[in-house]
Amino acid sequence: MASQFLDKALPGVQSLKPYEPGKPISELQRELGLDDIVKLASNENPLGPSPKAQAAMREALEDLALYPDGNGFDLKRALCEKHGVKPEQITLGTGSDHILELIARVFLGPGRNAVFSKYGFAIYAIVSQAAGAELRVADALPEDHPAMPYGHDLEAMAGQIDENTRVVFIANPNNPTGTWVDRATLTAFLDKVPADTLVVLDEAYYEYVEEADYPDGQTLLANYPNLLVMRTFSKAYGLAGIRVGYGLASEEITDLLNRVRLAFHPNTLGQVAATAALADQAHIDKSIAMNREELAKMQAGLRERGFKTIPSVCNFVTVDTGRPGREVFQDLLRQGVIVRPLDGYGMPTHVRVSVGLPEENERFFHAFDAVMGSATA
Repeated sequence: MASQFLDKALPGVQSLKPYEPGKPISELQRELGLDDIVKLASNENPLGPSPKAQAAMREALEDLALYPDGNGFDLKRALCEKHGVKPEQITLGTGSDHILELIARVFLGPGRNAVFSKYGFAIYAIVSQAAGAELRVADALPEDHPAMPYGHDLEAMAGQIDENTRVVFIANPNNPTGTWVDRATLTAFLDKVPADTLVVLDEAYYEYVEEADYPDGQTLLANYPNLLVMRTFSKAYGLAGIRVGYGLASEEITDLLNRVRLAFHPNTLGQVAATAALADQAHIDKSIAMNREELAKMQAGLRERGFKTIPSVCNFVTVDTGRPGREVFQDLLRQGVIVRPLDGYGMPTHVRVSVGLPEENERFFHAFDAVMGSATA
């Protein structure tokens, strides 16, 4: 039966395709009846959350009949200590994609446009289009670029900005490519952006980056009042299941976001877990060290097999399989290994593989070799 509501939806929503999350283990179990499954699709921390965060959530269980702290006092205080900002500069959200929704609601709409890179995070386009804004997609750096193939081309992005541009989205580093922008390139770009255009610097994978000239976005806030920096507890902090993210910006921008932010985000477990996680640097250090070692092994292993990978500073590697990535994804599922196909990003032969525990990564290579026919391409 034809839909009675499609033509009643907002124009930007009518042609949207829902975001495709990583396939859950439980879904693959139902579909194929497999028990031994490795999920390397969603860039989660395989070590899980901090023991301190787990303890904090257990202690908070008795309070779940009460509404969360709508202002997130304890979490904001911990973030202020970490970043040297005021509480009035912090927007809390149920995951960083919640912050993106708030940004779109405040700044985007018909007659306005948003700028982002060709291989930028898919949610940028979704929230912008849903708000009715025009999408301006800048070409990325070419795949044969010597240092940053598929990376953000900030000059091309600057060329897309006009008087109707309200938001520019930059993922640094970027998902799904793992590429990044150095400090000099970023600040040169920020100097060009009109003062009334918001630049959203998405640093979801910030903790994993160890390059000396990688910029810490929060240190740029004082010099660029039109900058908003996003962080998340879903990646290195291992709290993806309870969804906590935040934005750092000027008091003016933060006030506007909080005008449309509904109360009680994040929930109680998210707030106490994130607060405790910030106090456990040892767990973060352990997570980063394991990722550094295993990421190097995964990239080397794929290259030894003759496959091109995109240089990554994150907790995943994106590889060109040389055949339809959706087919490789499906074949790996039958081996009990879940990865992420990237045809939806315009990368039809690539898949993204998250860094897991050593034994999970070995399992991936065993399945990958079986799927690709041999241990060498």
